[in-house]
Amino acid sequence: MSSSVVRPAPRPLNFWLCLGIPAVAATLLILLELTDLDMNLARMFYDPAAGDFIGRHSYFLENILHDRAKQVVIAFSVFAVIGFIGAFFIDRIKPYKRELGCLVLSLGLATSFVTPMKAVTAVQCPWSLEQFGGHETYSKLLDHRPPTDKPGRCWPGGHAATGFTLFALFFVLRDRRPRLARQAFIFAFALGSVFSISRMMQGAHFFSHNVWTAIFCWLICLGSYYWVLYRPTVKAEAVMKAQPVNA
Repeated sequence: MSSSVVRPAPRPLNFWLCLGIPAVAATLLILLELTDLDMNLARMFYDPAAGDFIGRHSYFLENILHDRAKQVVIAFSVFAVIGFIGAFFIDRIKPYKRELGCLVLSLGLATSFVTPMKAVTAVQCPWSLEQFGGHETYSKLLDHRPPTDKPGRCWPGGHAATGFTLFALFFVLRDRRPRLARQAFIFAFALGSVFSISRMMQGAHFFSHNVWTAIFCWLICLGSYYWVLYRPTVKAEAVMKAQPVNA
């Protein structure tokens, strides 16, 4: 038996807002390269007396908020893949096949981009730097990397992406459940922020690393939604069909 669920027409998408805010944020981050904000914020989480970051050896931050939390998001992603595959065979969820496909695509892209970019940029983690008890020389994102036997792997923030990748839920839900979509956005933003701060407390990332991650994850999820789900002509066609035809 086929399902009677009808896919709703896409709600209007304000591209000036969706692209403008990330563009402004990226511009501000580039300008912040001229300041010492990253280093000053990192010093707030560093204990000179102990010679380490205050959260470096925290069981809660490392084992719960990092390892277990990441596993929960991975499990969610696996269930999303299973749901997408099931949508090809199970009538009840077939109407949601495109949404599930968009979710899987967003989650996959928003997490897989991190490792290659880390390898290309070779930015050092705070805990590796001389200023914080390490042996590496500090360089900003747009600076030349000093010679080293151990290139950095800290830009963008991987764990932050684990949270910010859930921006995908906002886009997947925005046409069917707008209110729930807004709640999903708040949840994703809050979770990504918590993950970001926890890793800053451990000395794993600078502030800007995580903001860049949020920007990339948002744009990836936006692009996936636009490519897979957003069909603005559908609404216009529906209106035209509903209008009476004059003889």
